[in-house]
Amino acid sequence: MLLLSSSLFELFGFRSFVWTAVSYQLKDRLKLSPSASQFVTSIAFFPWSIKPIYGILSDCIPIKGRKRIPYLVIATLLSLFPWVIIGLQETIRNSRDQLMIFLLLQNLGSAMADVVIDAMIAEAARLEKARFAGDLQSVSWMAMALGGICGSLLGGYALTNFQMEDIFLVFAILPTVQLLSCVFVNESSENSKPSQYLSTSNGSNGSISDEDKPLINVHQTNPLRRNKSSKQKKKRKINRSNDQMPETDGSFLSQLIQSLKTAGYTLFKAFRQPIIFRPMAWFFLAQVTMPNLQTVMFYYQTEVLNLEASFLGTARVIGWIGLMVGTFIYNRFLKKMKLRRILMFAHVALALLTLLDIVLVTRLNVTLGISDKTMMLFGSAISDAINQFKFMPFLILSGHLCPPGIEGTLFALFMSINNLGATISGFLGAGLASVLNISSGSFNNLSFGIAIQVICTFLPVGFLFLIPEEATGISA
Repeated sequence: MLLLSSSLFELFGFRSFVWTAVSYQLKDRLKLSPSASQFVTSIAFFPWSIKPIYGILSDCIPIKGRKRIPYLVIATLLSLFPWVIIGLQETIRNSRDQLMIFLLLQNLGSAMADVVIDAMIAEAARLEKARFAGDLQSVSWMAMALGGICGSLLGGYALTNFQMEDIFLVFAILPTVQLLSCVFVNESSENSKPSQYLSTSNGSNGSISDEDKPLINVHQTNPLRRNKSSKQKKKRKINRSNDQMPETDGSFLSQLIQSLKTAGYTLFKAFRQPIIFRPMAWFFLAQVTMPNLQTVMFYYQTEVLNLEASFLGTARVIGWIGLMVGTFIYNRFLKKMKLRRILMFAHVALALLTLLDIVLVTRLNVTLGISDKTMMLFGSAISDAINQFKFMPFLILSGHLCPPGIEGTLFALFMSINNLGATISGFLGAGLASVLNISSGSFNNLSFGIAIQVICTFLPVGFLFLIPEEATGISA
């Protein structure tokens, strides 16, 4: 439980503590332009876009007969040492390329640890499902909220009272605790051979299954499949049976190759089905059609509006509270609504909220007697709540669409597609800022860039036909 709590605390929320410092390092110490800073950040977070690879490796290539703890140790070391090196080595800290490489390695370790811990949570929940699984879900969301609030508050305070290098070293304490806690985790070495089957051998897929992910309401009966004809059901059953390649005797290498082929083939067969591919294509398009100007706005807030790091941390706390309120509202009032309608309203609301950034940039709010801080706090809370209305259908629909037996790895693939879309959105935002000549100290075209962002926010509405027409947030 110590391993679970510390890992969730870091992975789901408290990372904002150190990444606030990274943002200031790129802006103030390296003097990068907004587009260059956005590019570095997007590259650094790319490992979160390939999470299924870590799950497949963990499932198919055991190390000394163990599939989880060795990979968790490796991942934790990757997430630990980059912060130590960045904190101790000024030359690396002040070099854009070297800093980007170490941030990339750190995210590689964090993403791999996330996948492995998901698998361990799923296994623990299956062993004592009746009295333990619900507790794991509660711990996940409590740790996420607590980590986000603490990380945002302490991140702003630390920037005011500590040196930048000390913040990196302090944050290294969390992965150190995670590394030490690995000693107290037991894992049986019952299978020293690579898995012949991606998910039927032990039910673990390198990622938490959809029934164990927080706020994913999934049951065995799938309403999106219930209306299919018996012919379609038989065809799908045949497809799933073909996805499982028979186990064959042979050398370790041949079994390993067979396992990797099975994993890739199973994912390919499942993902190419229209009922899975089309909705995931929409969520990907919903990301890549909207350029992300968040880094540009960070530069504007700190350089033009002169907002302190402590206040920006407070704004993020309000955002976390908005996220939790959005989750409550969705579960209480909106989960029976059709997903197409929810997603359409979410994008219209996001477009209207983005207009508030234009009001802020053009200083119209000052004319109306509204302070910059009020605009920031109001916009942060509402936008995070609206984004949660959009993300909740993604989680629920992903759970609905995962075929039995490969829920975990396919869900990890869905999340990776979402993360890849966010990464590409960051690149587009960096490119847009570069084309408009938006740079530190020169924000004349920022309102025009935000206007383009508003227009792009409406584009995914035109692709909502990809979402199943009868899909809702309820599964029967």
